Amino acid sequence: MGSTDSELALDLSPMMRIYKDGRVERLMGTETVPPSFDPKTNVESKDIVCSAEHDLSVRLYLPRNTHQNQKLPLLVYFHGGSFLLGSAFSPGYQKYLNSLVSEANIIAVSVDYRLAPEHPLPAAYSDSWTALKWVASHVNQQGPEDWLNHHANFERVFLSGDSAGANIAHRMAIKHGHEEKLEVVNVNGIILCNPYFWGSEIIAGEIDDISKREKGEILWQVACPSSVGVDDPWLNPAKDPNLGQLGCSRVQVFVSEKDLLRERGWYYAQKLRESGWSGNQEVTDFQGEDHDFHLFKPNCEKAVAMLKSIVSFIELE
Repeated sequence: MGSTDSELALDLSPMMRIYKDGRVERLMGTETVPPSFDPKTNVESKDIVCSAEHDLSVRLYLPRNTHQNQKLPLLVYFHGGSFLLGSAFSPGYQKYLNSLVSEANIIAVSVDYRLAPEHPLPAAYSDSWTALKWVASHVNQQGPEDWLNHHANFERVFLSGDSAGANIAHRMAIKHGHEEKLEVVNVNGIILCNPYFWGSEIIAGEIDDISKREKGEILWQVACPSSVGVDDPWLNPAKDPNLGQLGCSRVQVFVSEKDLLRERGWYYAQKLRESGWSGNQEVTDFQGEDHDFHLFKPNCEKAVAMLKSIVSFIELE
């Protein structure tokens, strides 16, 4: 019999394997690229440690032709990966944010939060809030990072993410609106791409195959072992009594026809309307596409359409 360090505790292939000794083997989402200047989009990026306590870093993006002290809308982005995979430094996010920053003429901050299971939730939420507070520390142009001091317009702040990152963007807006407001920061809107929400109740149009649902729910158990289950308000906003206190005035949601999470995106929009939240929202459903298709096929017609829709959402006064 082999030693316990080679014995599997949980096989989540093709995503990852977890061994009995606690070792985690990630099978995807591990590639990273350094910050750089991208001549195609004319966007420059750099990495900053925003919290030494957990070695928490962010990647900043800025169009190179930005004039001195020119103020731009600020986007804070949270990457996806089921809280288990990925990085703000992944090549797909680098390409996506270069394009978005260029097209929308914005400054962006991409957050590299700690991953489960080594750091179970709420670590990702805590890290994301720490990063947001660091960003907000620049509101009087006296923060540690000159790009934010000189160019961030804190009257036009947007939170965005895909999959688990969209879940985080929602949670940050709830925290801002209900628990711990970011003073002197106007979170104008949140942009949720294929948001990772779930729940025990099978809603209309949702997959009802119990075995497939259970496989998906294991991912949440790994990410958040202390959770009460898939009806935890962190995963199921419909169960959150504070949903109506979402701390922004606009919401943009993107769902995809072939995505397992599609109906949850629509359900989120429905429950948000019913919650008493008084803002404006829009949902776009991309037919024939799957989860996070815009990252895997960034040049396809519908990915380009999504990018243009986000740009319009940001540009709307």
